[in-house]
Amino acid sequence: MGGERSLLRAHYNPVQWKRHYPNLQWATLPTRPDKSGTRQAGKRIKICTRCLKSNKHLTQVVSKKL
Repeated sequence: MGGERSLLRAHYNPVQWKRHYPNLQWATLPTRPDKSGTRQAGKRIKICTRCLKSNKHLTQVVSKKL
């Protein structure tokens, strides 16, 4: 029999908890002038790779004031 044994989290076999960090990458905001967020145009921000792949950094989010 081969393979690795799955680690049990029990009283007799404590296992360290591993924290998963987001994969943050630098991305540049678009430079096109829009009505909102013109001061942020061309700036570099850190975003996760999931948002980077879906091009969420290219769309502008307009917040509505209540």
